[in-house]
Amino acid sequence: MDAYMSGKVALVTGGSSGIGKATAMAFAQTGASVVIASRRQEPGQAAAAEIQAGGGTVAWIQADVSQAVSVAALLERTLATYGRLDYAFNNGGSGGQGGWLADIAEEDWDKTVDGYLKSTYLCMRYEIQVMLGGGGGAIVNNSSVDGLRAFPWDPAYSAAKHGVIGLTKSTAVQYIQKGIRINAVCPSWIRTPALDGLLSDPNAEKEILRHQPIGRLGRPEEVAQAVVWLCSEQASMIVGTALGVDGGYLVI
Repeated sequence: MDAYMSGKVALVTGGSSGIGKATAMAFAQTGASVVIASRRQEPGQAAAAEIQAGGGTVAWIQADVSQAVSVAALLERTLATYGRLDYAFNNGGSGGQGGWLADIAEEDWDKTVDGYLKSTYLCMRYEIQVMLGGGGGAIVNNSSVDGLRAFPWDPAYSAAKHGVIGLTKSTAVQYIQKGIRINAVCPSWIRTPALDGLLSDPNAEKEILRHQPIGRLGRPEEVAQAVVWLCSEQASMIVGTALGVDGGYLVI
């Protein structure tokens, strides 16, 4: 373990599986104390137990990041547990049914925008308040390649993820001189549990990879390493960027 983040505290929302879990584990491997936030208790506690078994320091806190009261409580419990917050990866999110825009119900639109964009705003709002009181920090928001290009299968999702990038860039400018660096990552197709249903179709992966020049799905750990690097002092000059972790997806 290279403990260059020893003494620091990292919060990962949606940290019980996939990219979030890999990022929580990556932070723990740097020596940081980690808070995993998720809605479901069993996978959240299982992820925390896995980190503890590897020698990491971790706490799981139940939270619904689309609800202000829940996010406020999450940050209060983080401070009560560790006394500070240095890094945050705003990864948690969920949405409604996508499809052709004229067929998307208002309820599904609201679920998607609240689940991906409002949740990022809420997390940043409370994280920034804590970081301002603690001398600064670094925040990474999880957007998507679909926040930088068209995603015709779900325009609500694409709109929300574009919004995450706009929010990231604007707040990065607001807070950089107050000691808080804010960036975003934009993953492409990553092999996570969220893809399991889609990949049950034997032709799906082949079709997906037509758009991913690297010729394979990404690994959650590859996104995690980008997040940890953006939070580290090695990325001290990186402000307001939307970093593609995409195997060349955005090039073509």
